[in-house]
Amino acid sequence: MKVLVSWLREFVDVPGTPEEIGATMSVRGFAVEGIEPIGTAGSEETSVKGDLAGMARADAVIDFEITANRPDCMSVMGMAREVATAYGLQVRRPVAGDDTLGLSSLKAVGSTDLNVIIENPDLCPRYVGAVADVTVGPSPEWMRARLSAAGVRPISNIVDITNYVLLELGQPMHAFDLLKLQGQTITVRSALVGEKLRTLDGQSRNLSPDMLVIADAFDPVAIAGVMGGADSEVTSSTSAIVFESAYFNPLSVRRTSKSLGLKTEASMRFERGADPRLPVMAMERACALLQKIEAGQARGTVQDRYPVRIEPTVLRLRRGRIAGLLGAVIPDAEVQRLLESLGFALKEASGPSTALGAGGLGRRSLEGEGGWDVTIPTRRVDVRREVDLIEEVARHVGFDNLPVTFPALAAAPADADPRIARASQLRSVLTAAGFSEAVTFGFIAEAAAAPFVPSGDLVPIANPLSENFAVLRPSPLPGLIDALAHNRRREQRDVRLFEVGASFARSTGERRTAACAWTGAAEVEHWSRPVRDVDFFDIKGVVERVCEALALSVELAQHSVSWLVPGRSAAVMADMARLGVVGQLSPAIAERHGLPSGDPVYVMEIDLDEAERLAPGGEPRVKPLPKYPSVTRDISVLVADTLPAASVRETINAAAPETLVRIREFDRYQGKGVPDGMVSLSLRLTFRSSDRTLTDADVHHAMDAVLTALKDRHAAVQR
Repeated sequence: MKVLVSWLREFVDVPGTPEEIGATMSVRGFAVEGIEPIGTAGSEETSVKGDLAGMARADAVIDFEITANRPDCMSVMGMAREVATAYGLQVRRPVAGDDTLGLSSLKAVGSTDLNVIIENPDLCPRYVGAVADVTVGPSPEWMRARLSAAGVRPISNIVDITNYVLLELGQPMHAFDLLKLQGQTITVRSALVGEKLRTLDGQSRNLSPDMLVIADAFDPVAIAGVMGGADSEVTSSTSAIVFESAYFNPLSVRRTSKSLGLKTEASMRFERGADPRLPVMAMERACALLQKIEAGQARGTVQDRYPVRIEPTVLRLRRGRIAGLLGAVIPDAEVQRLLESLGFALKEASGPSTALGAGGLGRRSLEGEGGWDVTIPTRRVDVRREVDLIEEVARHVGFDNLPVTFPALAAAPADADPRIARASQLRSVLTAAGFSEAVTFGFIAEAAAAPFVPSGDLVPIANPLSENFAVLRPSPLPGLIDALAHNRRREQRDVRLFEVGASFARSTGERRTAACAWTGAAEVEHWSRPVRDVDFFDIKGVVERVCEALALSVELAQHSVSWLVPGRSAAVMADMARLGVVGQLSPAIAERHGLPSGDPVYVMEIDLDEAERLAPGGEPRVKPLPKYPSVTRDISVLVADTLPAASVRETINAAAPETLVRIREFDRYQGKGVPDGMVSLSLRLTFRSSDRTLTDADVHHAMDAVLTALKDRHAAVQR
């Protein structure tokens, strides 16, 4: 919101330079994006004449950043109210030249010049219209200079008046050519099926029944709260106009603006929440300006249709609650001064009562609290709870002036969620394995999500921003694969990424998931050895590390899903339950995401909620370091080449005594000397006892038991 300092000073006698004003307001919630000297604030000549004779060349435009919850400050008067509160000053009503009030009284109702009908009062609770005889021409220099300084292009005196009132008071207005309104009637209604309207930007807009329009006796002439129609616009030949000043439902304007892809100064204010009590004041101001700049004369009547009255909310503000939240006692006089300066009406609370309005306090009795019943101005759409009122006090007292205190601890804090610590540990493990953490979008395109979930299990977004954000992700993998492709397009071939986040499906709801994606080299490139690409066993090692961190003993089982390569994929199992999957990503899916077809991508996904369920409870127990030496024995056997290595390890573990602490395969051979259909496996077995040194006889008996079990279960032949 660009505010001309001299314009601001017509409302409040604020001292100091523009820089000092900006610094004061920036600590009260209004960040300053820039301060422009008047010579660069607009395209108009910077010399000052006539009604701006008091404007010095030191004048400037302060560009305030107004947050979406403060539409009441998207005007000079709104910012003046905040400035006056910050400086302890009084706010004046708007002025125009030597007119001390700048308003015209337009209280008569029932003129025959205009008929106003509201068919949908829920979407348009208030509509004010007035007729004026005008002579269209250029605006005076001072008005054009102010509009230009605020970033608005001057057009004509009539249009400029509506823009001037918009900037000054924050009330959007519009002017229709009276003679172009059929039946001299204004009807506020929903659009009809198939209706179209050519708007002021020259485009033909298709309207739908959920859009509110301003129509004459037959056709729409404006899109309510968004933009007027070209067929009823004011031109140089216009001799009579209808001024419109209304209040429209914010949700209706927001929906219409988004549906049409049309964002205007008016829609930005209406969709955030305008003031339903402002339309008449804005109308009076517009008619006063019309007379002041000699552009015409109002016919002295106004049509004020207000079928659905919007009453202000009343909230209870407790003294004790102020001190409890801010950590300091604010004097009653200061609380009253600040809130009344901002437009709130305070009345000393009498006796016990309950919170009035949307204070979020339920029906809890406030007896003995002491405080005020505060009437909230209808323009303050951001104040809905008692804590919002306390924030208003804190803003202008100054957060930097509040003491630094810690709240009293009435009860021991709850134990931290153990999932947080486990997720942190998991991140450390994956980072140590050479992976970088990625954070991808929870909303993705339906085409990207479809391969990773059964048909019909996707969770669509009811009102997506675009097709690229149409569904909730069923897995972090689509985002990780896109991130791989992003890196590959930037000449990064070796990429390892992981993410710990939520995934969504209709059948399972929201689940916590850990996922990894790996492409390129399996290890860091070095001149001393050739580079090897990642393979299934590398990603399998990552799975084992992750599950070890989760205190789970897992094994891989044959498994097939459509998005993994058959024969190079497996299910991760623990206690007969599936934790996730691991394997090579289907080349077709990789290519669809923009990855080269020749480079394999290996991925893994673990359901952390399921892992949490299966993980052993209680505190982790630490075993002492071994006191006694270990004994190793190597064994080579011939087994069928279709036999999974996991089956061999399972047989060995079942047959060996508890002293077997490790099994490691160190060789696999097929070729000369090995019969067809067979494979030679070489394994190293490590034995150790926790209470004694093992003898050769102990190890010999263990090896005999292992060999016997392998021969019996797998027809193994010792080599």
